Amino acid sequence: MSAASPAIRREVFGTLADGTTVERIALRTAPGFEARVITFGARLQALLVPDGEGRCDDVVLGFDDLDGYLTPRQFYGATVGRYANRIAGASFALDGEVVRLAANDGPNALHGGIAGFDRKPWRVVDVDEGSEPAVSLAYVSADGEEGYPGTLDVRLTYRLSGPAELSLAFEASCDRPTVVNLTNHSFFNLDGAVTSGDVLDHRLTVAADSFLAIGPGSIPLPGAPDGVAGTPFDFRSPVAVGARIRQGDAQLRQGRGYDHNFCLRPGAGLRLGARLESPTSRRVLELLTDQPGLQVYSGNFLDGMTAGKSGRLYRQSDAICLEPQVWPDAPNRPDFPSALLAPGDVYRHHTVYRFSLA
Repeated sequence: MSAASPAIRREVFGTLADGTTVERIALRTAPGFEARVITFGARLQALLVPDGEGRCDDVVLGFDDLDGYLTPRQFYGATVGRYANRIAGASFALDGEVVRLAANDGPNALHGGIAGFDRKPWRVVDVDEGSEPAVSLAYVSADGEEGYPGTLDVRLTYRLSGPAELSLAFEASCDRPTVVNLTNHSFFNLDGAVTSGDVLDHRLTVAADSFLAIGPGSIPLPGAPDGVAGTPFDFRSPVAVGARIRQGDAQLRQGRGYDHNFCLRPGAGLRLGARLESPTSRRVLELLTDQPGLQVYSGNFLDGMTAGKSGRLYRQSDAICLEPQVWPDAPNRPDFPSALLAPGDVYRHHTVYRFSLA
């Protein structure tokens, strides 16, 4: 890296109404791969990736300035917590007592409540300008915030762990028993967030033999996960996102497309969760994670009313979200992987976005 191209660049991205400065930190490697993170919501604001012709495009949806991220709440690139996804009835039992959360999705709690981690200013606590440029952000969630028990100390490190590889490492600790489920909510379009069309031709592979069928409010139905075999949810081999999305399947109707948790095959440590490939740009994204689930969301509620980067209107299926996490409604489902965190323990979540060319 030359002196003219520093591994890390810091700048002011905007100011919140209370006067808090929002910073943008750009991490870059020599080939042009670059991740831009903003402290409001610990968001991935931009991700520049070379295509088959060597041209770098931003492959995540979002906004060019802070105002776009303030209203309405749409989670572009956001860190989501204290509990990503949904908790039925905005409540759960913990140590014999009922915990009541802020309901913000009908009767349910979604993505941390009314003002989750995506609406908070995070602090930059460490910057690493070494061979793997990184920035660490921190947030302290107070006891009772959005109804969640216990003070939660959260730290997230974005690191360029390879020439075209972005690593996200979450850690959290608490002073009372609580539940934790964090994820990143980036909207990917491997042909570019500004000039390309939809992602229905992107070929998707998911390392899951089962998924969670959903009922009203997108809450998982009772019973065991459903097998993907013979359904539009079978992505065990590469399939175009749009190949079966218009089929008259009850679950596709329920989610208005794909908006379901895939139950990743169990394993220790980082393992391949999904692979996404664009036949146009030849960009390939491999998502590696240590989480038990992957929420796949095909941008079903992008309605063309939001003007994003360069003024582009984001429409249905203009992007796809691949969100590693614990399964939705796990605090109410003892048969699901646990989201409980006790004092003295550390919550950890590691996800890697690895890019290459087909």
